[in-house]
Amino acid sequence: MVTAAVARGAAPLAEVVRGDLVESVHLGHLVVLDATGDVVLAVGDPTTTIWPRSSLKPVQAVAMLRAGLDLRPRRLALAAASHDGTVRHVAIARQVLQDAGLDPRALANTPDLPLDPATAVTWQAAGHGPDRLTQNCSGKHAAMLATCVAAGWPTDGYLAPDHPLQQAVRTAVAELCGPDGAEHATVDGCGAPLFSTTLTGLARGFARLVTAPEGSPEARVVAAMSAHPELVAGEHRDATAAMRAVPGAIAKDGADGVYAAALPGGAALAFKVLDGASRPRPAVLARALRAAGAADVPGVDPDALDALARTPVLGGGRSVGEVRAAFGPSTTTGRPAGEEQA
Repeated sequence: MVTAAVARGAAPLAEVVRGDLVESVHLGHLVVLDATGDVVLAVGDPTTTIWPRSSLKPVQAVAMLRAGLDLRPRRLALAAASHDGTVRHVAIARQVLQDAGLDPRALANTPDLPLDPATAVTWQAAGHGPDRLTQNCSGKHAAMLATCVAAGWPTDGYLAPDHPLQQAVRTAVAELCGPDGAEHATVDGCGAPLFSTTLTGLARGFARLVTAPEGSPEARVVAAMSAHPELVAGEHRDATAAMRAVPGAIAKDGADGVYAAALPGGAALAFKVLDGASRPRPAVLARALRAAGAADVPGVDPDALDALARTPVLGGGRSVGEVRAAFGPSTTTGRPAGEEQA
């Protein structure tokens, strides 16, 4: 029987303010870990099991490198991406396939239009419709196919749960995200197998990525993402803005209100917006990054962090309010912000 376990213990993550009233509230769960792995901030219940969606892509990329994939940093960043489908993104995905001796017909992801609105308009004006290359997961799927070629695995059926590639991914999720990683399995929006985690497990997985030894698959994924954040998302996306604001950090969004991030010292965070909305994610991410210590990272751009937090609420085409985080450092599990745990 399917139950709404994810709703149990949810607490406010963000408020939507219009004028002088709170118009809406987004509930959810969030955890921030310090560099030692201790929980320094919890909202709701971080032990809740969730589908991490595309926030799991860096872990999937680690599994591919372990299996023999070898990609240059830009291509590896796209393997961990939910990209905008721009000309540059598509060209890199196409090149990954070409270098593996494949063409786009090998892709099995769900066709879609580019996420970037301007690119989507240009794409459709040229007479194109939804396509596998312009879909935001094409970098991951191209890398999955290239991994199969490198490992000597069949490319046909590469999305089957019992395919060696997907078994390697499941092993990596369980290892990096802990004992609760990969307990459940389903199919993601792009057609690839998707494995569950808890929010705490997802944060610990990201912490393990940024603290891995230099040259390891984990470190290679982190270096690629932090060096090329515009390939991981897009020029106007919050994940890109977060990684540009905090040198050495990684941040990865996922559908249905999921996010994970980690700082170069090992502090990490993960959250899930209960209603699946993307609207509150930038404000929640910015507050959680500050709670993790982002302001103390060498080279951080505090103005860019502040800009990340700003999501205006419009009325008549002008700002009449904002979306703001509804928690702070004093928040404890299951309690409103400001109420200390006994």
